[in-house]
Amino acid sequence: MPISTTASVNGPRLSPRSPLMGWPAVVSVMLGIFAIVTTEILPIGLLTSIGSSFSVSDGVAGLMMTMPGFLAAIAAPLVTVATARFDRRLMLCAFMLLLALANFLAAAAPDFWLVLISRIMVGITIGGFWSIGAGLAERLVPPASVGRATAVIFSAVPLGSVLGVPTGTLIGDLAGWRTAFTVIGALTVGVWVMLLVLVPPLPPVQVTRLGVLNGMLRSANTRFALLLTFLVVLAHFGTYTYVTPFLEQVTHASSALITTFLLLYGAAGILGNFLGGAWVARYPRTVFGLAAGLIAGVTLLLPALGRWEFGAVILLVVWGMAYGAVPVASQTWFSKAAPHAPEAASVLFTASFQATLSTGALVGGFILDLTSPSTLMPLGGCTAVLVVLAVGSRFAARRLAGRDCMERP
Repeated sequence: MPISTTASVNGPRLSPRSPLMGWPAVVSVMLGIFAIVTTEILPIGLLTSIGSSFSVSDGVAGLMMTMPGFLAAIAAPLVTVATARFDRRLMLCAFMLLLALANFLAAAAPDFWLVLISRIMVGITIGGFWSIGAGLAERLVPPASVGRATAVIFSAVPLGSVLGVPTGTLIGDLAGWRTAFTVIGALTVGVWVMLLVLVPPLPPVQVTRLGVLNGMLRSANTRFALLLTFLVVLAHFGTYTYVTPFLEQVTHASSALITTFLLLYGAAGILGNFLGGAWVARYPRTVFGLAAGLIAGVTLLLPALGRWEFGAVILLVVWGMAYGAVPVASQTWFSKAAPHAPEAASVLFTASFQATLSTGALVGGFILDLTSPSTLMPLGGCTAVLVVLAVGSRFAARRLAGRDCMERP
């Protein structure tokens, strides 16, 4: 998500267009993000099969989730600066082509290290495409439609979980994990063509600055937002990345049933996303605390109730709803912490989210290799409990200070 303090650059802006002209471009950008999200988290559903193909442990296979996030965290600010004077349409196409090549490389990789190289390419794409694409709505549609266009673009995130990952997992079960990456690669090529044809030329009109991020980090509210995001994302991805091994080894669910469980999880995530988005502007502490509390409860209960298929699916549905609210709650907290620099707040959110996603997958994989899925889940739950305690202490401090008339971060 391109965020920065910006300065104008001499260059043409888009000429007025009819209300419908920009919507195909908006859909193209949305599909680009859908392809990115699907590619990024596809290994969650294929982790065991990919690991067994190369004779590596589930924890080592989890590097496929770790590497893109770290690279995206670095690429988000750097790419925004480095490409500030390039046509945004051409950059979107370049990153989508890089994503297609990454998927095809993973599908053909004879060794696991080549799969990891493909994931480095995915990470660069995530940071670059998000830095440019997420803020393009105002340049593609009339001002009155910007809100709806932005919602359409961001709908790709839950849709990637609901449609992309379960579908990719199903293809992997039926035809092998390499086929799943090949299909996603072909989809990405199709999106690349759409971006090339449907998105108009977008000459740069701003130059990104990084200095504002240093100023934001000096804010106590921003640092608190970083703490909450770190803890809840660490708890989630440290456990959810390895939910497939848990369902296989503890629940003893079949591959087809695991695919169904992941689909239900993703559908619940869409519901959680909409509910969180509807409430977070007025109740940021409540939404964040409730989401973290539900994640804590699910991961603490999974080793006991997840031994049965019914218990596992109910907990996964609750987990999906809870996590669905986390990204919007986190981004809102960053925005409220720095209302004077909303774009910079979003870039900081993106970088911190992606870095913590990777850290969670890395730490979770290390713990999984040393222990078991049943041990990993409660550790994630304990981490999520810290979020609830932090939000509660913030609420109590504001009440003591006499500032409880409105719910603020």
